[in-house]
Amino acid sequence: MKGRSLKDRSAESRSVKGRLVESRLVPRTIRSRLVAGLLALLAVTFAGVGLAVTTALDHYLVNQLDQRLADAGGRYAASLEHGGAGPEPRGDTRAQSPGTFGARLVNGRVTNAGVVDGDADDEGVAEGTTPADTDDTVALTQRDRQNLARLPVGGTPGSVRLSGPGPYRLRAVAGRDGDVLITGLPLHQVHETENRVVALELVSFAIALGITGVAGALWVRLSLRPMNRIADTAERISALPLAAGEVVLDDRVPGADPRTETGRVALAFNRMLGHVENSLAQRHASENRLRAFAADAGHELRTPLATIRGHAELALGHPGSAPAEVTHSLRRIDAESVRMGAIVEDLLLLARLDAGRPLAREEVDLTRIALDCTQDARVAAPGHHWRLELPPEPVVVTGDEHRLRQVVTNLLSNAHRHTPEGTTVVLRVEARRITVSDDGPGIPPELAPHVFERFVRGDSSRSRTSGGTGLGLAIAEAVATAHGGTVTLSPRPGGGTVVTVTLGCPDARAAASSSP
Repeated sequence: MKGRSLKDRSAESRSVKGRLVESRLVPRTIRSRLVAGLLALLAVTFAGVGLAVTTALDHYLVNQLDQRLADAGGRYAASLEHGGAGPEPRGDTRAQSPGTFGARLVNGRVTNAGVVDGDADDEGVAEGTTPADTDDTVALTQRDRQNLARLPVGGTPGSVRLSGPGPYRLRAVAGRDGDVLITGLPLHQVHETENRVVALELVSFAIALGITGVAGALWVRLSLRPMNRIADTAERISALPLAAGEVVLDDRVPGADPRTETGRVALAFNRMLGHVENSLAQRHASENRLRAFAADAGHELRTPLATIRGHAELALGHPGSAPAEVTHSLRRIDAESVRMGAIVEDLLLLARLDAGRPLAREEVDLTRIALDCTQDARVAAPGHHWRLELPPEPVVVTGDEHRLRQVVTNLLSNAHRHTPEGTTVVLRVEARRITVSDDGPGIPPELAPHVFERFVRGDSSRSRTSGGTGLGLAIAEAVATAHGGTVTLSPRPGGGTVVTVTLGCPDARAAASSSP
């Protein structure tokens, strides 16, 4: 199993490297893909044109050789036997172009073979001499002889590669004595001409591809300029904070021409931005109405709650002969009015923070807040183990002391409400950072993404008469945001929860030392 695992990891590593190499080789942008596609099409076109030209040239040059072979007949091959003593004069039989091949076959066997080498003995030979007295003879291998014997007599010339002389175009005709005369012309000139043409084509096509690539890149860049304007507008819009608050989307794609494809895309994009702007405006108006309602409802509830609590306290202060049940009900009325008053105050605080009202700006000692809140937590939940970790020096920041104290209190309250007795809760204070961690059962994974929403409770089955209101973490997040910071919640390795509050407010002592 271990070896198989190593093999799998090695294969996966090779696959990742292959994907990286492929991603580097494959063009990514539309511009590079269009230019690459244009060059690929031109390369295929040039290759087809070059192949067609080379094939036509080869056909033409070979036909020229075949015509010359037809004109020459078998005179040179006949002169190899007769030595110029026949009915035709010697000069006519031997005056051939250098490289001309001749062979005589009798009963399928080669009896004579030679190649005109272009020296003095080809111009005229003294009377009484024969071709055997010259140096025109050529040695043939057994395979060469077999290839010569297979040539059709009087048929179409064929191309044969001879071991010594090289590639030839050969033609076989019937001789006067019942023999077969073979005459051939070399193909090396044809091949050299074709190679020169191919080289010229490669150079010309390469230059054409280079010029086309540069011109095509410039043209594609010019043609895609409207798309670049759309992309630039989308990037500017995406950089705007669209999650909350009033958003103004006054940026639009300029120069949209409905007669072009990119123009239609630009117009559709502008219409979409208009719809999004309208939706965001309606959302902002709805949020403002909700904030106004929460603030108005909170203010309106303050007075009746205070009245109810006052009457309950008054009745409890003069119990008289009231039955025990009535006294218990009065105590419950007083307790619930206090609890409802706390909810109203939390809602009013959230409404003020949502409205962006500024908080107090003063020096706040986070270590003192941590000491006080931990002491209160030990009294409220003695069954938990509370641990405090502080730096050697006090941590002083600029902010709202009352609200920061409320954040720490809410985090510690959540820790002991949602964990059983015996749980260890650690409060750690660092530079502009407060961390509360516990080794309890943790938060369910399905609830974790919603813990900072309002009225979200860890145990939905709990009675509304016990536990928290579901506003503690929402207030902590709102206060941290008002201080330019963030709140994060993450599971703790081995079980438990870690809540980290990071404050964006500057260190008060550092700010004071840097000020003039």
